[in-house]
Amino acid sequence: MVEMQPLISTDRGRQLDFHHATPTQSQVWQLLELVPDPELPMVSVVDLGIVRSAQLQPANGAQEQQWLVQVTPTYSGCPATDFIASEVHHTLKRAGVPNRVETVLAPAWCSSWMTPKGRAALKEAGIAPPLDDITTLACPQCDSPNVALLNQFGSTACKALYRCNNCLEPFDYFKTI
Repeated sequence: MVEMQPLISTDRGRQLDFHHATPTQSQVWQLLELVPDPELPMVSVVDLGIVRSAQLQPANGAQEQQWLVQVTPTYSGCPATDFIASEVHHTLKRAGVPNRVETVLAPAWCSSWMTPKGRAALKEAGIAPPLDDITTLACPQCDSPNVALLNQFGSTACKALYRCNNCLEPFDYFKTI
């Protein structure tokens, strides 16, 4: 196994050491849940649905094994794609888990891949999570359905900017894709 590196802030303080055994798939997913989305740090890349799979496979045709982690950005032009892949790789590497990260664009990311935990974290942070029916959109601050679209693009291209007509607070809506 690879020598364990010190954890950094994005590891969220989790200490897992796999020097003596190959981690289970569950343990690898626990580590992946530590990686925050760089634009939405209140949500892990797992809860956002960016991590598509984690599979143990042979490394370079040798007897050694590594974890292949596939990630799909929320949209193909996402400027954080390479950074996310790097954070996933380094989080696993620091825990002593040999890995390779692959970006997969097809099929495209879908907002239904988000976990309930991820949706709740967005709402708690004042961002309306994706909805199947936009007519049910409500302000994440006061839950009022009396909202107005201000701009089709919010703080990032994957969000739209709205304003609540009751509490007058602006908020991002994470678009349904």
